Amino acid sequence: MKKLRTLLLATSVTLAAHAQPYNPTIDVQHYDFTLEVSDSSNNIRGEAAITIRFKTDAPSFTLDLTRRNSEGKGMTVSSVREGKKGVRFTQNTTQLLFNVPVKSGEEHTYTVTYEGIPADGLIISNNKFGRRGFFGDNWPNRAHNWLPCVDHPSDKATLDWHITTPDHYTVVANGALQGEKDLGNHKKLTHWKEGVPLSPKVMMIGVADFAVDHPGDALGIPVWNYVFQENKEVGFKSYKYALQILPFYIQHIGPFPFEKCGNVQSKTRFGGLENASAICYFENSVTSPGVESLMAHEIAHQWFGDAATETTWQYLWLSEGFATYMTHCYLENKYGVDTLKKGMVKDREKLVAFEKKRWTPIVDTSEKEDFMKLLNPNSYEKGGWVLHMLRRRIGDQAFWKGISTYYATYRNKNATSADLEKVMETASNQDLHAYFQQWLTQPGHPNLKTEWNYDNDKKELSISFTQTNEQLFEFPLEYATDGVLHSVDIKGKTTSVRIPLTSKPSNVVFDPNVNTLVTFN
Repeated sequence: MKKLRTLLLATSVTLAAHAQPYNPTIDVQHYDFTLEVSDSSNNIRGEAAITIRFKTDAPSFTLDLTRRNSEGKGMTVSSVREGKKGVRFTQNTTQLLFNVPVKSGEEHTYTVTYEGIPADGLIISNNKFGRRGFFGDNWPNRAHNWLPCVDHPSDKATLDWHITTPDHYTVVANGALQGEKDLGNHKKLTHWKEGVPLSPKVMMIGVADFAVDHPGDALGIPVWNYVFQENKEVGFKSYKYALQILPFYIQHIGPFPFEKCGNVQSKTRFGGLENASAICYFENSVTSPGVESLMAHEIAHQWFGDAATETTWQYLWLSEGFATYMTHCYLENKYGVDTLKKGMVKDREKLVAFEKKRWTPIVDTSEKEDFMKLLNPNSYEKGGWVLHMLRRRIGDQAFWKGISTYYATYRNKNATSADLEKVMETASNQDLHAYFQQWLTQPGHPNLKTEWNYDNDKKELSISFTQTNEQLFEFPLEYATDGVLHSVDIKGKTTSVRIPLTSKPSNVVFDPNVNTLVTFN
């Protein structure tokens, strides 16, 4: 059954590469969101001017937007217009249909006026200190609960935020601050502009009684930190890690993609959410002992996930696997290689435990609706392991060359696993297709039964490696005899080696440098 299941999964991955685009008619160029929030209710009022380039002729087209439901949550559209001309529209449960014919190659800007209580996506609640706040929390496809958009990673667009709030709030959002304007009557208007195209999953506003700090710039990138006033002292200190993290990534990957690196204490449902240039961290992150690694993970996403974005959810590892492994690389650079080894051991243990619950490959096409299920150790830890083993296979120079080339090639664009594969093959001058196919489309990992024996007459050590997993893997494996390093290529069910040794080794250690995703029994 496992062999058949694996074959079907691999086939579905191949077919998915040629799947129909999410919204084939349109390509959003720019969003201009005008929103008003208040302290008196959770109802928001919005106006979205959306500039669209059309890829095909069509009698109509759609955007994603959740309609008001029986519980009173969702958005109600009152009008759609192009300029001063009204546009016929209808709403269903999850979409806004524009009943207007369009031509391929044309570009139009439509303005949608709407209001309602967000069903999700915009978190409106009190923080742990009882203060009210509003936080965009769109991942994976929850933006359409409060924003009319193409709620999919494949459609990226620049954007403006015009946010009207009670004047006691500070507003942070994607991009660069354009200004604040006093509107009178205890209201103010804040304008942020993002000139880099984003997927809706990482579009964000944060509205709260923030204390704001600018601890400095990192290689020219301004760092701004937004924390709850009651956590001002500890929060400013904790979030300063960004000044250490950014230089490592800039030097190893390439230029930072956005106008600032903003770090925001928030009410996100996640530990951290990599909103572009305005990263959200959970409320207690400022006092968490793991805040440095958390920040390293989310800041890595600014390159991988935000700027170079997966084409669709099945390639989530290009976001989460990268952020996981880049964090290990940052910590290795700062604290030493033993930190990397310990991190990879923990990741392997977590992955092995997960495989007992869910038997799927990294590139998982089986989940069609609940993409939260893809936030699992396959996407994170196993994805990180794929990069770690690739680094060991092709060497540091080729690895970092490939990583920086991949980023430069797909910055502000979308990519698949095959795109990364091609870049890495060029950087290393190696054929890596079998490597990527094995580790990305095959579930599980190799488990080896090892037996060794020393022949005193022949002065020879013999070792047998037997894969106990049903689906076989091919991979290089290091082992050490009394500290002397050796390597063997594991192929087939059983692999045997014989090496001359003048005396019986006191110990044989397999994978001593933690370079391979393998377990032993």
